[in-house]
Amino acid sequence: MAMGRPREFDLDQALENALHVFWEKGYEGASMTDLTEAMGITKPSLYAAFGNKEELFRKAFDAYADGPAGYTKLALQQPTARAVIEHLLYGEVDAVTDPDCPAGCLSINGALTCGDAAESIKQELVARRAKFESDLRERFEQARSDGDLPVHADAEVLARYASTIAQGIAVQAVGGAKRDELKKIVEVVLMTWPPVAAQ
Repeated sequence: MAMGRPREFDLDQALENALHVFWEKGYEGASMTDLTEAMGITKPSLYAAFGNKEELFRKAFDAYADGPAGYTKLALQQPTARAVIEHLLYGEVDAVTDPDCPAGCLSINGALTCGDAAESIKQELVARRAKFESDLRERFEQARSDGDLPVHADAEVLARYASTIAQGIAVQAVGGAKRDELKKIVEVVLMTWPPVAAQ
Protein backbone atom coordinates (compact mmCIF):
# COMPACT_ATOMS: atom_id res chain seq x y z
CA MET A 1 0.00 0.00 0.00
CA ALA A 2 1.43 3.37 -1.02
CA MET A 3 2.10 5.85 1.74
CA GLY A 4 1.29 9.53 1.24
CA ARG A 5 4.09 12.02 1.56
CA PRO A 6 4.48 13.23 5.14
CA ARG A 7 3.54 16.85 5.81
CA GLU A 8 6.55 19.13 5.83
CA PHE A 9 5.15 21.59 8.35
CA ASP A 10 3.88 21.67 11.92
CA LEU A 11 0.07 21.81 11.83
CA ASP A 12 -0.25 23.46 15.25
CA GLN A 13 2.34 26.12 14.46
CA ALA A 14 0.77 26.82 11.07
CA LEU A 15 -2.64 27.19 12.72
CA GLU A 16 -1.23 29.54 15.36
CA ASN A 17 0.35 31.66 12.62
CA ALA A 18 -2.96 31.78 10.75
CA LEU A 19 -4.71 32.77 13.98
CA HIS A 20 -2.42 35.78 14.34
CA VAL A 21 -3.11 36.88 10.76
CA PHE A 22 -6.88 36.69 11.26
CA TRP A 23 -6.55 38.40 14.64
CA GLU A 24 -4.59 41.30 13.19
CA LYS A 25 -6.35 41.72 9.83
CA GLY A 26 -9.83 40.30 10.38
CA TYR A 27 -11.39 37.55 8.30
CA GLU A 28 -11.81 39.46 5.05
CA GLY A 29 -8.62 41.48 5.47
CA ALA A 30 -6.55 38.30 5.64
CA SER A 31 -5.70 37.30 2.08
CA MET A 32 -4.72 33.78 1.09
CA THR A 33 -1.26 35.15 0.36
CA ASP A 34 -1.06 36.62 3.88
CA LEU A 35 -2.09 33.29 5.34
CA THR A 36 0.16 31.01 3.29
CA GLU A 37 3.18 33.27 3.85
CA ALA A 38 2.59 33.41 7.61
CA MET A 39 1.97 29.68 7.76
CA GLY A 40 4.97 28.86 5.59
CA ILE A 41 2.94 26.61 3.29
CA THR A 42 1.51 26.58 -0.22
CA LYS A 43 -2.16 27.05 -1.07
CA PRO A 44 -2.58 23.36 -1.97
CA SER A 45 -1.09 22.39 1.41
CA LEU A 46 -3.42 24.79 3.19
CA TYR A 47 -6.47 23.34 1.44
CA ALA A 48 -5.33 19.77 2.08
CA ALA A 49 -4.68 20.36 5.79
CA PHE A 50 -7.38 22.84 6.76
CA GLY A 51 -9.97 23.01 3.99
CA ASN A 52 -10.95 26.42 2.68
CA LYS A 53 -10.37 29.84 4.27
CA GLU A 54 -13.64 29.70 6.19
CA GLU A 55 -12.78 26.32 7.72
CA LEU A 56 -9.30 27.57 8.56
CA PHE A 57 -10.78 30.57 10.36
CA ARG A 58 -13.11 28.35 12.38
CA LYS A 59 -10.21 26.11 13.42
CA ALA A 60 -8.13 29.17 14.27
CA PHE A 61 -11.00 30.57 16.35
CA ASP A 62 -11.35 27.28 18.23
CA ALA A 63 -7.61 27.44 19.00
CA TYR A 64 -8.08 31.04 20.15
CA ALA A 65 -11.00 30.10 22.42
CA ASP A 66 -8.94 27.34 24.06
CA GLY A 67 -5.72 29.37 24.19
CA PRO A 68 -5.55 33.19 24.44
CA ALA A 69 -9.26 33.47 25.33
CA GLY A 70 -9.28 30.51 27.71
CA TYR A 71 -9.75 32.92 30.63
CA THR A 72 -13.44 33.24 29.66
CA LYS A 73 -14.12 29.58 30.48
CA LEU A 74 -12.16 29.87 33.72
CA ALA A 75 -14.15 32.97 34.69
CA LEU A 76 -17.40 30.99 34.63
CA GLN A 77 -15.92 28.52 37.12
CA GLN A 78 -15.12 31.12 39.78
CA PRO A 79 -16.87 30.66 43.14
CA THR A 80 -18.72 34.00 43.30
CA ALA A 81 -20.33 36.39 40.83
CA ARG A 82 -17.81 39.07 41.78
CA ALA A 83 -14.94 36.65 41.17
CA VAL A 84 -16.49 35.79 37.79
CA ILE A 85 -16.56 39.42 36.66
CA GLU A 86 -13.12 40.10 38.13
CA HIS A 87 -11.52 37.11 36.39
CA LEU A 88 -13.32 37.89 33.13
CA LEU A 89 -12.40 41.57 32.92
CA TYR A 90 -8.81 41.33 34.16
CA GLY A 91 -8.35 38.35 31.84
CA GLU A 92 -9.70 40.44 28.97
CA VAL A 93 -7.30 43.27 29.75
CA ASP A 94 -4.31 40.94 29.86
CA ALA A 95 -5.32 39.15 26.65
CA VAL A 96 -6.05 42.21 24.54
CA THR A 97 -2.84 43.96 25.61
CA ASP A 98 -0.52 40.93 25.37
CA PRO A 99 2.60 42.26 23.60
CA ASP A 100 3.06 38.89 21.86
CA CYS A 101 -0.39 39.06 20.22
CA PRO A 102 -2.31 41.55 18.07
CA ALA A 103 -4.26 44.15 20.04
CA GLY A 104 -7.91 43.48 20.71
CA CYS A 105 -10.05 40.37 20.54
CA LEU A 106 -10.40 37.97 17.59
CA SER A 107 -14.15 37.76 18.20
CA ILE A 108 -14.42 41.52 17.57
CA ASN A 109 -11.53 42.07 15.14
CA GLY A 110 -12.46 39.05 13.04
CA ALA A 111 -15.73 40.34 11.69
CA LEU A 112 -16.15 44.07 12.27
CA THR A 113 -15.56 44.85 8.60
CA CYS A 114 -17.04 41.73 7.00
CA GLY A 115 -19.01 42.25 3.80
CA ASP A 116 -21.68 40.05 2.26
CA ALA A 117 -19.17 37.39 1.17
CA ALA A 118 -18.23 36.75 4.80
CA GLU A 119 -21.73 36.94 6.28
CA SER A 120 -21.55 33.35 7.57
CA ILE A 121 -18.38 34.15 9.54
CA LYS A 122 -19.91 37.35 10.90
CA GLN A 123 -23.02 35.48 12.02
CA GLU A 124 -20.96 32.71 13.62
CA LEU A 125 -18.98 35.23 15.66
CA VAL A 126 -22.21 36.95 16.71
CA ALA A 127 -23.57 33.54 17.78
CA ARG A 128 -20.40 32.69 19.72
CA ARG A 129 -20.54 36.01 21.60
CA ALA A 130 -24.24 35.44 22.32
CA LYS A 131 -23.48 31.93 23.63
CA PHE A 132 -20.93 33.30 26.09
CA GLU A 133 -23.38 35.99 27.21
CA SER A 134 -25.97 33.25 27.75
CA ASP A 135 -23.45 31.23 29.79
CA LEU A 136 -22.77 34.33 31.90
CA ARG A 137 -26.50 34.84 32.46
CA GLU A 138 -26.86 31.26 33.66
CA ARG A 139 -23.88 31.71 36.00
CA PHE A 140 -25.41 34.88 37.47
CA GLU A 141 -28.79 33.16 37.84
CA GLN A 142 -26.99 30.47 39.84
CA ALA A 143 -25.30 33.15 41.93
CA ARG A 144 -28.68 34.73 42.64
CA SER A 145 -30.11 31.34 43.65
CA ASP A 146 -27.12 30.81 45.95
CA GLY A 147 -27.70 34.17 47.65
CA ASP A 148 -24.48 35.52 46.14
CA LEU A 149 -26.40 38.24 44.25
CA PRO A 150 -29.43 40.23 45.46
CA VAL A 151 -32.72 38.39 44.94
CA HIS A 152 -33.93 41.03 42.48
CA ALA A 153 -30.68 41.12 40.45
CA ASP A 154 -31.38 40.85 36.72
CA ALA A 155 -29.00 38.13 35.52
CA GLU A 156 -29.62 38.92 31.86
CA VAL A 157 -28.79 42.61 32.29
CA LEU A 158 -25.70 41.77 34.34
CA ALA A 159 -24.48 39.36 31.65
CA ARG A 160 -25.01 41.96 28.93
CA TYR A 161 -23.28 44.59 31.07
CA ALA A 162 -20.25 42.35 31.62
CA SER A 163 -20.08 41.44 27.92
CA THR A 164 -20.36 45.09 26.90
CA ILE A 165 -17.54 46.12 29.22
CA ALA A 166 -15.33 43.25 28.02
CA GLN A 167 -15.95 44.08 24.36
CA GLY A 168 -15.36 47.76 25.04
CA ILE A 169 -12.02 46.93 26.64
CA ALA A 170 -11.04 45.06 23.47
CA VAL A 171 -12.01 48.01 21.26
CA GLN A 172 -10.10 50.41 23.51
CA ALA A 173 -7.00 48.19 23.23
CA VAL A 174 -7.17 48.31 19.42
CA GLY A 175 -7.31 52.10 19.75
CA GLY A 176 -4.05 52.07 21.71
CA ALA A 177 -5.20 52.04 25.35
CA LYS A 178 -2.52 50.65 27.65
CA ARG A 179 -2.90 47.80 30.11
CA ASP A 180 -2.74 50.01 33.22
CA GLU A 181 -5.38 52.35 31.77
CA LEU A 182 -7.73 49.45 31.08
CA LYS A 183 -7.20 47.97 34.54
CA LYS A 184 -8.47 51.24 36.00
CA ILE A 185 -11.72 50.71 34.09
CA VAL A 186 -12.02 47.25 35.65
CA GLU A 187 -11.44 48.78 39.09
CA VAL A 188 -14.37 51.18 38.53
CA VAL A 189 -16.60 48.30 37.42
CA LEU A 190 -15.70 46.31 40.52
CA MET A 191 -16.39 49.28 42.80
CA THR A 192 -19.97 49.38 41.48
CA TRP A 193 -20.59 45.61 41.28
CA PRO A 194 -23.36 44.66 41.02
CA PRO A 195 -24.65 47.79 39.28
CA VAL A 196 -27.68 49.29 41.08
CA ALA A 197 -29.68 49.39 37.83
CA ALA A 198 -29.38 45.63 37.48
CA GLN A 199 -30.63 44.86 40.99
